[in-house]
Amino acid sequence: MSEAASRQIVITGATRGCGRALTEYFIRLGHTVHGCGRDRSHIAALVKQFPGPHSFYAVDVADDSAVAAWSQQVLQQAGPPDLLLNNAATIAPNAVLWEMSDAEFRQTMEVNVIGVANVIRHWVPAMVERGRGLIVNFSSGWGRSVSPEVAAYCASKWAIEGLTKALAEELPQGMAAIPLNPGIIDTDLLRVAFGDGASSYPSPTRWAEKAGPFLLSLNAGHNGKSLSVPGV
Repeated sequence: MSEAASRQIVITGATRGCGRALTEYFIRLGHTVHGCGRDRSHIAALVKQFPGPHSFYAVDVADDSAVAAWSQQVLQQAGPPDLLLNNAATIAPNAVLWEMSDAEFRQTMEVNVIGVANVIRHWVPAMVERGRGLIVNFSSGWGRSVSPEVAAYCASKWAIEGLTKALAEELPQGMAAIPLNPGIIDTDLLRVAFGDGASSYPSPTRWAEKAGPFLLSLNAGHNGKSLSVPGV
């Protein structure tokens, strides 16, 4: 598929940060976006701003039954996506590992790892049946290195690297699963870890101008490769 051809794109975490910026970027280029997010008011705003054929649903990716219902609804209406972007993620406040609560650690794993597995479980079979499509799971620089006080987040993103590379070996020829380091972007998530220092990094909108074309340029030849958005 050419970079300019209209695509069906699924994005998790579409209501804010990188997901919201990519949603706006792809729609501006003429692609159809199906997104989800946990905040119902933000979903309502997206529905109002971008009516059909685009669609947006309030979904917690850590809830397997909710992901199943979302995927069934969209697959019936639009068919399998050409590009599936597992972008939704969370991070706990900075703390050494032994001071993290069980709830904080579990939430990080449930959203960042189990949520990705849930989305794959309910979207990828239709893509496999069709025999084409790309799955991009958002990793991090902290999925390939570590820092203190973000151990749970590091663990979750290292898991995404391994999960995605294993998935890549399971897919049929013509498809691809790619772990992607998006770079350092001034998002709400980064501000949890960096505080006001996050402002020295690119905004999501500025980032999307580089990430969007890069994502659209990916193909089956990138299957299993750990990639990074260039220039970020």
